[in-house]
Amino acid sequence: MTVRVRFAPSPTGFLHVGSARTALFNWLFARKMEGVFVLRIEDTDLERSSDDMARGIVEAMEWMGLDWDEGPYHQSERVAGYRDRVMQLVRQQQAYYCFCSPSSLAAKRAQNPSSKVEWKYDRTCLLLEEAEICRKLERGEPAAIRFKVPNDPVRFNDEVFGQIERGHREIEDFILIRSDGHPTYHLSVVVDDIDMKITHVVRGVDHISNTPKQLLLYEAFKVSAPEFVHVPLILGPDKSRLSKRHGAMSVLGYRDEGILPEAFTNFLVLLGWSPGNNQEIFDVKELIATFSFAGISKANAVFDADKLSWFNGRYINALPLNELVGHLRPVMEELELWENRFESTDAHWFSQMIGLIRPRFRSLRDLAAETATYTGEHVEYESEAVERFMKDSRLAKYLITLAGHLEALEQFDLESTEATLRSLAKELGVKAGLLINASRVSLTGKAVAPSIFDIMVVLGRNKTANRLRFAAKEVFSAEMLDPEV
Repeated sequence: MTVRVRFAPSPTGFLHVGSARTALFNWLFARKMEGVFVLRIEDTDLERSSDDMARGIVEAMEWMGLDWDEGPYHQSERVAGYRDRVMQLVRQQQAYYCFCSPSSLAAKRAQNPSSKVEWKYDRTCLLLEEAEICRKLERGEPAAIRFKVPNDPVRFNDEVFGQIERGHREIEDFILIRSDGHPTYHLSVVVDDIDMKITHVVRGVDHISNTPKQLLLYEAFKVSAPEFVHVPLILGPDKSRLSKRHGAMSVLGYRDEGILPEAFTNFLVLLGWSPGNNQEIFDVKELIATFSFAGISKANAVFDADKLSWFNGRYINALPLNELVGHLRPVMEELELWENRFESTDAHWFSQMIGLIRPRFRSLRDLAAETATYTGEHVEYESEAVERFMKDSRLAKYLITLAGHLEALEQFDLESTEATLRSLAKELGVKAGLLINASRVSLTGKAVAPSIFDIMVVLGRNKTANRLRFAAKEVFSAEMLDPEV
C-alpha cells in the first residue's frame, strides 16, 4: 500500500503555526514512507475564502520547503461531485431532506429544558411522507440534506489517543448539504479523502470530535476509512489557545521578522513531538529518518518565542556563508542596504564580514541591519558608548595618531594591527584597553562588537583610518585636536 496523506487548509486566513505543524507532520510521514503528499485547498466557504489567502498558504509552504506531490486541488471546483454523493445516500435512505428553517431550529434549541444535555435535532423532517417532500421541493422551499445517524456506537483507534468510542445519542443527524446548496465540511472532506485515496489523516486534536461523523460516512459509502492521527494543540505561555496576543504570527510573519526556514521547521517539529532522546538540532534528512507517530505527545505543546529565537541563532551561525548570504539578500533589499557588489567584486569580503558579525544575532533582519555598520562610510554613535568609552579628552589626539600608524603598516592583518595599537598604548603610557574601547566606538558606533582587530581587518586599512579620524573630529571639540593647545 502506498501511503497517501494530505494537508487541507482553509484559505480564510494566512497559514498559522498550528496548521504549519500539521503540514510538516504530514510531509515528514509521506517522505519517510516514500508516499504521496497531497495539497488540497478547502475553499467551499466562499464568503470567507480568498485567492490571496490561498496564495499566501502556498507561499508559506514553499518557504518552509514542504513540497507536495499532487495538487493543489480546490474544493470549490468539486462541488458537483459532493452533491452526487449525497443523492446516492438519499436514494439509499441514509440521508434525508430537512426543511426546518434556522429560526425554527434556534427556537427549539432555546426551549431545551436541560442545560446539561446539548439539544439535538429531533428528526422532524425524517417523518415526512415522500409526497410531501416532493411538493415542498417543487415549490422551491429551501432544504438542507441531513445524514441519518444509525443506532450503533462508533469506535475507532487513534494513533495518538488510542481507542475512542462515541454513542449514537451523542451524534446529531448532521447536515451534509446546506439549504443554499453548499456542502458542509464533513461531506466534502470525506468525499475528497475517498477520491484522493488518502490512507492516513493527520490533523489537530480539535478535529477528533468530527471523526465519528466522518467514519459514519465512510461506512455509508462502503469505503474503508483511513488511519487517524490527531496531534495536540499548540498553546500560549499562559496555556490558552495560541493567538496574536501571545505574539503569534502567520508563518510568513516569522519569515518577514528574519526567521530562517530551517530554524522554523526544526523548532516547529518539536512542538508536540519528541525523537525519544535529547537531540534538538536536526537537518531535514535526520527529521525524515527519525519522525514517527509514536513520538507525538498527547499533551498540548507550549509555544516559546525565546526558544524559536534561540534556534534561529543556532542556524544563523551554522549555515554555510554562501547560503546565509542568499537568505540575507532579500532582507537587505527590503531595508535598501543591498549592493550588487556584495555578490560580485566584493563577494569574498562580504562573506568574511558576515562571518565576523553573525555570532551576536538571532534574526536575519537584525543581522541585515548591522551590515550597514561595515558597508557605509561612517557610523552613528550610541550615546551610551560615547559616554562610557570616549570621556578622556586625550583620545582626540590618540585616535588620529593611531590612524596614522595603522596607515603606515606594510601588512594590514590581525597581528600587525594588534601590535601597532598595543605599542602605541605603551608609548603613550596608557592602558591598551583605553585605545581598544575608543577604537571600537569609533569603528562601529557601539560599546559591544566583535574583536576590534577583526573589525579593523574587515574594514580595511583606509576605512579604519578614516573612521578613527572622523570619530576624533566628531566626538571631540576642535580645541582638543589643536596641537598647540
